[in-house]
Amino acid sequence: MLQKPVVRFLDRSTPPHIVTLVLMAGISAMTMNVFLPALPEMSRYFDTDYSVMQLSVAIFLAVNAGLQLVIGPLSDRFGRRPVLIGGIVIFLAATLGAIYAPSAQIFLLMRAAQAGIVTAMVLSRAIVRDMVPGEEAAQMIAYVTMGMSLVPMVAPTIGGLLTSLYGWQSSFWLLFAAGLVLLTIVTFDTGETAPKSSGSMKDTLKGFPELLTSQRFLGYALSAATASGAYFAFLGGAPFLGSTVFGLTEDRLGLYMAAPAIGYFFGNFLAGKFTLRIGMNRMILIGATICSASVLASLSLFLIGKATPESFFALITFLGLGNGMQLPNSIAGSLSVRPHLAGTAAGLGGAMYIGGGAVLSAFAGSVLTPESSGTTLLVIMFCASLSSIFAALWVVRREHVLRDS
Repeated sequence: MLQKPVVRFLDRSTPPHIVTLVLMAGISAMTMNVFLPALPEMSRYFDTDYSVMQLSVAIFLAVNAGLQLVIGPLSDRFGRRPVLIGGIVIFLAATLGAIYAPSAQIFLLMRAAQAGIVTAMVLSRAIVRDMVPGEEAAQMIAYVTMGMSLVPMVAPTIGGLLTSLYGWQSSFWLLFAAGLVLLTIVTFDTGETAPKSSGSMKDTLKGFPELLTSQRFLGYALSAATASGAYFAFLGGAPFLGSTVFGLTEDRLGLYMAAPAIGYFFGNFLAGKFTLRIGMNRMILIGATICSASVLASLSLFLIGKATPESFFALITFLGLGNGMQLPNSIAGSLSVRPHLAGTAAGLGGAMYIGGGAVLSAFAGSVLTPESSGTTLLVIMFCASLSSIFAALWVVRREHVLRDS
């Protein structure tokens, strides 16, 4: 059994402090949504359709997913620290490229390279699993993501305000400054928790088949993928819905876009407080049920013609609440199935739910029209949320089979 290590802030001889882990996860999350209120202005700046600029979400998520397949095995082979620092440096270079991009095509290329910051998100989870076992990891991941959720809670609001005052580039200057702060803190605080292994990269990659043939790993990973897919569909469709259907201004849209992060914060708090008492699997099922119920309620309001911006974003808060209860436990569960492959599991699981999110985000953005109102978006989100319940039930069934055999 792992013994919880001693941690001292800004001491490279110990594992990273929880503050550093929160920043690693938080800046990754901020990169995803801080600029969303600026998308309409960016489409005018680059003289292109909104659907083209909306691809900046889907492309970021798609590259994010691909990188996670590499980050996990690389960190298992060479250690967490060098891979983490390399990812942050790539992010900083790409952010400058996005600010000075002369065309929409170059911007989208730089946006894809910004996905290097996902290294921080993936390794924050792997490092937690290096430090503590099982449900303790779920509890610690919940507290890390609770702190992290404060960032996307306020990021769209700040992004919308900055855009209205200084233009769309200001959101990316904010990201660059945050990346510099993260690089400095990681350099001086993050001790190595998974030293370089003696095996080859080929040996490390053998972890993929071992994980993909584990039904429990797949159940946990698919539960996280479909639950987060509902949120990513929201990210892909909500800016269009808010500006075109509801007629919200950029700063007001930025304020409302923080709604799911508020719910996510409180969901993480509940996961951190009650996971050890209730158990990972039951917490996953409770969270998935809340997600599905909130989306179904919002869809019903649209179908009867009673939906308002306030009702839509208020119910999305409960989607965030359910995700906050579910995701730390799904992630910790996927990392705990094969503890010796924690980095590979973090990367593969992350690729699955970020990749699914990229598909749903792009799909939601492409099918929305002013005539469809919010019903198309909410149908996509409801199907994703409902699927997460089935994936969680599969995990429960597999554990009963293993226990009885």
